[in-house]
Formats: sequence, structure tokens, C-alpha cells
Amino acid sequence: MKETPNFTGWRATILHRPEAATERLTRQLRLLGFRVTVQWATLDAVVLPDVVLVDADQGWDELLPWNGADAPLPVVALLGSEAPGRIAWLMEQGSCTIISKPVTASAVYPALVMAVSIYKERQAVRSRLQLLEERVRLRPLVHAAVQKIMEARQLDEEQAYKILRARAMQKRLPMEQVAASIVGGAEPLPEAG
Repeated sequence: MKETPNFTGWRATILHRPEAATERLTRQLRLLGFRVTVQWATLDAVVLPDVVLVDADQGWDELLPWNGADAPLPVVALLGSEAPGRIAWLMEQGSCTIISKPVTASAVYPALVMAVSIYKERQAVRSRLQLLEERVRLRPLVHAAVQKIMEARQLDEEQAYKILRARAMQKRLPMEQVAASIVGGAEPLPEAG
């Protein structure tokens, strides 16, 4: 992320028992433009905020409605403990960053910027991984298309692969997609050379 986000109009939920610290945090979030909700109950999975700040010292597994670290939004942990179990818990919940307790106003904005940035990076990595997994899954189609081109045009494997790659580049499509069309008969066999 190259720019810092403008939080005006964003929704934040603080999952923490109401106390003086949550009042300070709420005040700071509102100064940054957030609409803030404070609750000490399980987060509703249907109406999620833009950011959640969670008490990692007293949080429990069902507090957040997702499993594992694949949080659907940026998560900021509010942590006053150094207990390894609490740190492991916040990591399992998908926390992107930590604000140490007691919360100071100057710690809030940098933590939010980091949380949003890390969350976006995680999303980009997930998307890239899904794309690569799909391409690996479709590799047998590429092999089948190369075999079909080899047999039809009396070429070796390297030449057939080059023809398939050139056709994909010409059509500006992934090679796997062109291969699927060739194998399925929707695409005529490309000419050699």
C-alpha cells in the first residue's frame, strides 16, 4: 500500500468490555472519521464492520465469526499481556497488528494503517495463490493440447508447446484456457511456424 487510507465513514467495532480505555479508543477512532460500536459479545457474521479491534487478553474462540487466520477484514488486537497463549490466539484470529494496552492516542492511527496494509497484502497473496493453484490444476490440459498439436502437425514437444504459447499470446488469454479450447474442439489447431 503506497498511500495511507482515509478512514472517514469507515465502521469500526471494538470487542472489549466498556471501560475508560475503550472510551479513549472510541474518541480517537471518531476523530479519525470512524463510526464506532463497542460491544463485548460475538461479532455478527452478517453485518461486518470495516475494521475490528479485539481485546486479545480476554477474547475467546467464538468471539470472531471466522475460523483461522483468514479474517474477512482487518483485525487489530488490543493486548496488554505477554502471555504466549494470548499472542497465539490473536494470530489465529487473523490479527494484522497490535495496539498495546493501555491504549495511547498516538498508537491508534499507525496501527490502523498497518492493519489495512497487511490485510490488503494478505488478500493479494490469497488471490495470487488461487490463480496459481487453478493453473496447476489445468496443466494436464496444456499437456493434452501439446500432444494434439504434435500428432496433427508432426512436430516435437518443444515446437508444439511454442505454437500453443504463441496462440495464447496472440489471443491474450492464459495458455490453459487456449489449451482447454483446443482439447475441447472449440478452437482449431494452430498452424505451425
